[in-house]
Amino acid sequence: MGSAYVAGTFDTKGDELDYVAELIAHGHPVVTVDLSTTGEGSSRAVVQAAEVAAHHPDGADAVFTGDRGTAVTAMATAFAHFLRERDVDGVIGLGGSGGTALITPAMRELPVGLPKVMVSTVASGDVSGYVDATDIAMFPSVTDVAGLNRISRRILANAAHALLGAISHPMPQVEDKPAVALSMFGVTTPCATATADALTAEFDPLIFHATGTGGRAMEKLVDDGLVRAVLDITTTEVCDLVAGGVMSAGEQRLDAIARTRVPYVGSCGALDMVNFGALESVPQRYRDRNLYVHNPQVTLMRTTPQECREIGSFIARKLNACHGPVRFLLPTGGVSMLDAPGQPFHDPEADAALFDTIEREVEQTENRRVLRVGHNVNDEEFVTALLTSFREILEEQGNPGTREVSRH
Repeated sequence: MGSAYVAGTFDTKGDELDYVAELIAHGHPVVTVDLSTTGEGSSRAVVQAAEVAAHHPDGADAVFTGDRGTAVTAMATAFAHFLRERDVDGVIGLGGSGGTALITPAMRELPVGLPKVMVSTVASGDVSGYVDATDIAMFPSVTDVAGLNRISRRILANAAHALLGAISHPMPQVEDKPAVALSMFGVTTPCATATADALTAEFDPLIFHATGTGGRAMEKLVDDGLVRAVLDITTTEVCDLVAGGVMSAGEQRLDAIARTRVPYVGSCGALDMVNFGALESVPQRYRDRNLYVHNPQVTLMRTTPQECREIGSFIARKLNACHGPVRFLLPTGGVSMLDAPGQPFHDPEADAALFDTIEREVEQTENRRVLRVGHNVNDEEFVTALLTSFREILEEQGNPGTREVSRH
C-alpha cells in the first residue's frame, strides 16, 4: 500500500493542510508535504520543503531564490521529481493561484486514473492551463484558502473524502482487453465509430475528440503505457498549429508515438479545416477565405494548398522520428465529410498538395509506410484499409488474436 500525499505551502496553509490530512488518515496512510518557497525554518509536515527542493535538477538553490515567481516555478519542478520516487496512491493540494500553479504540474505528470484533487481559489474559472489533458479534479474553494471556518471546513472535507473514496473504492474489475486509442472529429465520425465497432470484440477502443486537449490526452495515455496501439484517424490538430486555429495540440503532437514506438496507424482526417470560434472571431486576415459555419460557436476554414504542404511536412517530420511500426493512409477521395464532390471544402488541388508532400517527405522503410487509398475517409472501403493496416502491424509484432479484426 502506498500513501495519499497532502501537499501545499505549510507556512501559509498549515492548518488547512493538517485538517485535510487528518480526515484522510482515518482511512489511508498519509504523507504531508511542505512546498513553501521561502526557505525559512521547518514546518510540521512529514516532508520538509528543503527535502522537496533538493529534488530539483539544479539543487535546492534553484528553488530558494528569494524571488517568488522563479521559486514557485522551480518548486513545481522539484515536486514533480519528488513524486516520481514515491509510492503514490493519490494526491490532494490546496492553494490560491500560486499554489495551484505550483502543485498541478506534478499532478499532470502522474498517470491518468490515479486520483488527483486540487482545492483552489481559481477553480471556478478557466482551469485548462492547470488541468490540460489530465484528470485532475478541481474543487472551487468558495472562500479563500486562508483559515478554517464553517464554509472552508465543509469544502475541504468534501475534497478530502473525494480523494479517500477514490483511493479506497477501486473501480469494479472488467474484462481486461488491450486498449486502442482512436482520434475523431465530427466530420470523421463515421470512420472512427465504424473502426471502433470492428475492434470492440477484442479491444477496448478509446476515442479522443481532436480538439487540442484530446490529442494531448491521447498521447499522455500512450506515454503512460496504457495504450496497445493508436489509430490516429483524425490529425486535424496540426492544421490549427500551422494556421493559428483554436484547437492545436501543440508542437509535441506525435512525439509520444516516437518516444514509445507504439504501433501506429494514422491518416489525414479533417486536414481540410482550421477551427475558430464564432464567425466574428475569425482573424481579419482570413475573412475572405472559404469559411463554413459549423455551428454558432464554431467556424471552419478550408486549408489552402500551401498550408497543406506545411501540414504534410510537419506530419512527415514527426513520422520520420518514429521507429516503431507505422502506417499512414492517404484517403484520396477526401479527408472529411466536407471534402467530397459537391461539398463546401472539396478541393482536389489542396488535397494533392497534402498527399504529395507526405508521400515525398516521409522516409519510407519496411516498418514505416505511406499508403494511398482511393476513397473518402468515411467510406467503408477506407475503414477496411485502416483495419487491414492495424492487423498487419500487430501481427508483425507477434500479437495474438488479431486475425479476427475485420470490418463488420
